[in-house]
Amino acid sequence: MANHKSSLKRIRQTESRRLRNRYYAKTARNAVRNIRKMTNKAEAEAALVKVTAMLDRLAAKKTISKNKASNLKSKLAHHVNKLAA
Repeated sequence: MANHKSSLKRIRQTESRRLRNRYYAKTARNAVRNIRKMTNKAEAEAALVKVTAMLDRLAAKKTISKNKASNLKSKLAHHVNKLAA
């Protein structure tokens, strides 16, 4: 167990951040999954804009790495572009 006040606070902060990051990462994974299931191009394009913004925010906050965000955005854009109109 920690002996310093600052380390006790750090433990509390780390736990709350871990839970917050986990929630947002899971939400993003679900959004990516939903886009991959879509067959309607118009719907997928609208959702892609929102998911791209979400991934950028997560990368900026270092919840996911910027390379992972980039790779996901690229693959999703490729998927949406392949969909029939």
